[in-house]
Amino acid sequence: MKVMLNGEAREIAGGMSVRDLLEELGINAYTVAVQHNEDILARDDYPAVQLAEGDALEFVRIVGGG
Repeated sequence: MKVMLNGEAREIAGGMSVRDLLEELGINAYTVAVQHNEDILARDDYPAVQLAEGDALEFVRIVGGG
């Protein structure tokens, strides 16, 4: 199925949660904020949010430094 990830179309497997997608992409869930269809998700909700055809996701990495 197709989703929009950071403004680009991406083909992913069906039946994935946000957490599954993060794991597949090798992204640590503790270093990213996720917007799903214009809603900011709580990290605890990542496993429960199932992705569907046409969903829009934005992953924003948290970067420390000075």
